[in-house]
Amino acid sequence: MALYAAVARLGFRRQFAYMQAALWGMVTNVFFGALRIAVLLALFGKQPQVAGYTAQDAVTYVALTQVFIASFSLFGWYDFMRTVHRGEVAGDLLRPFGLLGYWAAQDAGRAAGQFVVRGAPMLLIFPLLWDMKAPENPFLTVVSVLLAWACGFAYRFLVNCAAFWSPDAVGIGRFAWAVWGLGCGFLMPLAFFPDWFRTALNFTPFPAMLNTTVELWVGVKTGAAAWEAVALQLAWTVVLLVLAQFVLSRGLNRLEVAGG
Repeated sequence: MALYAAVARLGFRRQFAYMQAALWGMVTNVFFGALRIAVLLALFGKQPQVAGYTAQDAVTYVALTQVFIASFSLFGWYDFMRTVHRGEVAGDLLRPFGLLGYWAAQDAGRAAGQFVVRGAPMLLIFPLLWDMKAPENPFLTVVSVLLAWACGFAYRFLVNCAAFWSPDAVGIGRFAWAVWGLGCGFLMPLAFFPDWFRTALNFTPFPAMLNTTVELWVGVKTGAAAWEAVALQLAWTVVLLVLAQFVLSRGLNRLEVAGG
């Protein structure tokens, strides 16, 4: 565990290397957050609620999705895919780690660092500019945030494993990130979609990667429903991690680096 903790620390510290980039990334996130808030508030008009969301809930939804863009890598993640295509994965296999655990630790440090340099400041900025809601159940919301990252990482890693079968898997990744952005509730709250679409999504892991956290924060899910939602996040995380490990094993069996 000490080795994985060291990898996570390095991943965390790396995010502070380019603070100016982090600053402008945060400014960009706030700017587009303002545009998204304007669109959603226009949707509400004089209506007190839309699909169970108040205007305050909608503002909070936008703030949270902007806050977690970098930490959850919601616009895509190709790091492991690149190491496979370049042959660098051979060096990783020589390290005294399990490959999945190594990348999970590295990404955990990266996500935490991105939250510190970009996410946390935005959690202070958004309430100053708009009427943002405080979390209904802080403890359960924090647990949900951690599970949303873990579930999202497992999905991202699984998609990156396509590099073992394709010499250029970036196209597969782009399609996967588009589906993810829609299914996790980043583009629009899932409550705003038709019932049949939300029912179909309930059979996928995507809501567990962001939407569940938002619904817990704004209080759409409370009491027993909140605990059930977190339990479902945990179940999907375990399923995807097991699947990622299985696919990784199959991919490594067919891996060739420099003809080896």
